[in-house]
Amino acid sequence: MQIPTLLLTDGNAIPKLGFGTGTAWYKNSPEDPLSPQLVELLKAALLQGYVHIDTADSYGTEREVGLAIQQSKIPREKLFVTTKVQDGWKDVPVALDASLKKLGLEYVDLYLLHNPYVTGSNEGIQAAWKGLEIVKEQGKAKSIGISNFQRHHIEALLETCTVKPVINQLEFHPYLQRSNDFVPWMREHGIEVSAFKSLAPITVGKGGPLDDLLPSLASKYKVSESVVLLSRCIGQNVVPITTTSSLSRLDEYKIATETELEPADVEEISHEGSKHHFRWWGKEFFGPDDRS
Repeated sequence: MQIPTLLLTDGNAIPKLGFGTGTAWYKNSPEDPLSPQLVELLKAALLQGYVHIDTADSYGTEREVGLAIQQSKIPREKLFVTTKVQDGWKDVPVALDASLKKLGLEYVDLYLLHNPYVTGSNEGIQAAWKGLEIVKEQGKAKSIGISNFQRHHIEALLETCTVKPVINQLEFHPYLQRSNDFVPWMREHGIEVSAFKSLAPITVGKGGPLDDLLPSLASKYKVSESVVLLSRCIGQNVVPITTTSSLSRLDEYKIATETELEPADVEEISHEGSKHHFRWWGKEFFGPDDRS
């Protein structure tokens, strides 16, 4: 099964489902021992068609991604590899070179500024973004984007950029739908959305109004609740990044790319989800009722 793609404003196409190497695979230190389990799982994912692999320098998993790619023997041009820069934002070209060395690659398909808060100011965001523009010009990053950016961060970036970000990867699920038309506003500026924690209503955010609805919809479509949530994302042209430590889940998640929910069901998920607020990442940056 081939995963469908979303065309970005720079002309590159991103697979609509990505396999992430953060969360459960996250290391406390990049110097922690290599994880053979992750290498094997990544190889299995690659061979099952998960050609979109998402990592970050702060996850400490770039070496595993590189080994899995090498051992899979899948041609580089068939892969879509994303990594992110965080602590190295003051010298992005050096940070990317370090990531490329760990990945064993000459370029990444997508390079993201992992979060705006680490830079400390709008000027820091703008300076870091200049670094991403440089590595794109060098051909070391085919596309460049952002992660965990709020609207005011993007506005600051747009004031001085010469190349706009093509995507913003952020927490997005029915309990955090991003208020104030944030998603449509980003798309007006050519910025697509990638999502982490898409499965929050059935994992870290259980106990909300979707606890009853999702099993019903899963039964209706003869799929799992995970597939329902991932399909909702994909149907909205939001690119979910998901992960697992289970081989059986790999087959399950791919079903989402060929499952189309009826508009009324998508609306019901959104409506019920809007009754409850849950944020997993970055709570310290938002008020308790801030859904932006």
